[in-house]
Amino acid sequence: MLLQRLRELPARLSGPARNAVLLGVADAAITGTWAAAGLVRRPRHRPAGEPAITLEVVDRSVVAHDENVIALTFAAPDRAQLPGWRPGAHLDIHLPSGRIRQYSLCGEPDVSTCYRIAVRRIPGGGGGSIEVHDALAVGTRVSTGGPRNAFPLAVPGHGSPAHRLRFVAGGIGITPILPMLALAQRLGTDWSMVYTGRSIDSMPFIDELSRFGDRVRIRTDDVHGVPTADELIGECPSGTAVYTCGPAPMLNAIRERLTGRGDIELHFERFAAPPVTDGAPFDVTIEPSGARVEVAATETLLAALRRSGVDAPYSCQQGFCGTCRVRVRSGAVQHRDSLLTESEREQGMMLTCVSRAAAGGHLTIDL
Repeated sequence: MLLQRLRELPARLSGPARNAVLLGVADAAITGTWAAAGLVRRPRHRPAGEPAITLEVVDRSVVAHDENVIALTFAAPDRAQLPGWRPGAHLDIHLPSGRIRQYSLCGEPDVSTCYRIAVRRIPGGGGGSIEVHDALAVGTRVSTGGPRNAFPLAVPGHGSPAHRLRFVAGGIGITPILPMLALAQRLGTDWSMVYTGRSIDSMPFIDELSRFGDRVRIRTDDVHGVPTADELIGECPSGTAVYTCGPAPMLNAIRERLTGRGDIELHFERFAAPPVTDGAPFDVTIEPSGARVEVAATETLLAALRRSGVDAPYSCQQGFCGTCRVRVRSGAVQHRDSLLTESEREQGMMLTCVSRAAAGGHLTIDL
């Protein structure tokens, strides 16, 4: 198994210096970086308790013709400079309701006084997107911990051994890709892109992509049919780095198509937490309060904690950022992440968003 081979690598390859995440054989970790060599590196994450940054909505516009995607531009209330970021970064937005949602930055990294995100309205999707659409008018204030990046772009000749870039975006998955295109263009990199969606009306930022000419190919399901992996990645010769973001079926098709291609890098991001499909019920005791929480077979430990009103840190909900790590005082953990090192696991660390206990097991964790 690929994940097992990873854990047999020397410490210098799989230790704390990691800054991206491996997609293992399970479908659970759909966000990450994969290569046949099996190298994984940890993304940087913000320390818990870092001071919040207050942001104010200063612009709001519709960026898809069907009006289901809006772009929001934020600035500091005093219009001061904001922490910098690089393509692939996102913000954890603390909404007025108390919900926390992650949105990719899709503006210009060189503009230091504002951030831009884009959000598709998803009825029944948990309420975050609906709140953004209905409640975040110009002048509304939210908070964030600042930009974080678990999907960084490594440009050929500027930190990547690849020779060319292939970008694939599906629908709202254009948001982290958009600033990557601008950087690749500015640096003179050999790159190309396919942008796909249900219809032209549903695809945001079509107008902004026109400046890249024929480097960007736009295809829609209503005209061309559902694309195959070959149509999305193109010729993909040796030395190509593929960056893709979009719906899970698209990502799975691309990953399966590139399996065994040790000469290709695959970097991808998905926005939603994966469902738990092979879990079993267990329970957990929270220290120091002594509260006891039951975890259902189909929910994560993190979800159970939040459902029970336990204040537990989290961000990506997919096992790559490390924000939700806690110390286990007792009990056997089924580790389902590819972030923690063996040493960290031996020291009792676990990620509540993906890891759990076996059927009928019991954990005691320190919050």
